[in-house]
Amino acid sequence: MASPLTAIPDHLLTEIFLRLPEPADLVRASAACVPFRQLATEGSFLRRFRRLHAPPFLGFLNYDRFHPALPPHPSAPAARALAVAADFSFSFLPSRCRWAVQDTRDGRVLLHRLYKHEEQAPVFQELVVCDPLHRLYVLLPPVPDDLADSVNHPIPMAPRLRRIPFLVPLCEEDTETAAAEEKAFRVIWMAYSKTKLDALVFSSSTGQWQATESKDWSALVHGMTDKTVMSRTNPLFLSSHYAYGCFYWDWVMIGRKKLLVLDTRRMEFSIADLPPGEWSVEEIAIVEAGEGKLGMFGFHGEFASHLSYTIARNKGKSPVQWQMEKTISLDSGYKYHIRDATERYLLLTKTEASSPEHPLFEYFSINVKTLQLQRVCAKQSRRMYSWTHIYTNFPPSLASRTI
Repeated sequence: MASPLTAIPDHLLTEIFLRLPEPADLVRASAACVPFRQLATEGSFLRRFRRLHAPPFLGFLNYDRFHPALPPHPSAPAARALAVAADFSFSFLPSRCRWAVQDTRDGRVLLHRLYKHEEQAPVFQELVVCDPLHRLYVLLPPVPDDLADSVNHPIPMAPRLRRIPFLVPLCEEDTETAAAEEKAFRVIWMAYSKTKLDALVFSSSTGQWQATESKDWSALVHGMTDKTVMSRTNPLFLSSHYAYGCFYWDWVMIGRKKLLVLDTRRMEFSIADLPPGEWSVEEIAIVEAGEGKLGMFGFHGEFASHLSYTIARNKGKSPVQWQMEKTISLDSGYKYHIRDATERYLLLTKTEASSPEHPLFEYFSINVKTLQLQRVCAKQSRRMYSWTHIYTNFPPSLASRTI
């Protein structure tokens, strides 16, 4: 008689479960018996499983609303269940304030307070990190006066464009530290002026803000331009992306596009080059191509008929020797825009180039691994959703451990 499955050693069962193709398969396997469920819900196993399997693309958030992926998108059932269970109106937040979505990460949402016209908004507005599924939140303390005063901000542009708060991804290392950090979060607030870049970090473990990296522009751009560049022009940071422990901003300075890089492990700023060629403004996205290599999606021209995907041959935060991997053909006669990107997904919009009064905006996701273009949803409106944020995964903390 064959041995029961429960007689298989745990280390072999772990390897079998890690090779299951979809998270749904792991859920079904864990329901078979108590030992299987104990193994499948153990913290170190789940961290390994998440590294090997992309979290589900569930939809996207804009200003104050969640747009779930609709059929025939493969994530539509999970997205529909999340839309019913979670509170994306954020009614559980302090009612004395109006809040707007600033960033999303690992199922959590970062929001900033909206101020009325007659109110005097502080240099650093109030922030809150919440779990919309379990209706829990953490109101971040204000940035201390001494830290706020140390940040020079004389650039004459909207405050939200020169102070950028964002969530940092969870620790990915399979250690006890990672298990502790899974129940914590960090927020980085990048502030820039004509003379320097600053980064302030909030850790939920300590409940405090700390000053970390401060970089003079003259040192950062040394060797690529003269020292008077920052007195002649303001830097313009466009969309930001995260890959392999670093944040990347596509950055326009004196008509040239570069990548501004923030290494969140060392908290160091640096500059990297884009692949050769003319890339459309606001139409690039940095992703994880696998094996520690960066990938980049980008458009050439306003009415692009294809989306280019290039991969850096080297590993590391400073990509070199970019190589064209694939060209994704798109329907002609339409405008396409990259709205957001995560490590493993891209969000595109498609609309008619003729621009009717109420055009149909279609939203598509692209899986970086498969490069499949899948329709998320569509909306007929005068304008597309602005400041969209891809929502993936379910909050891994603030609740009992589940798959």
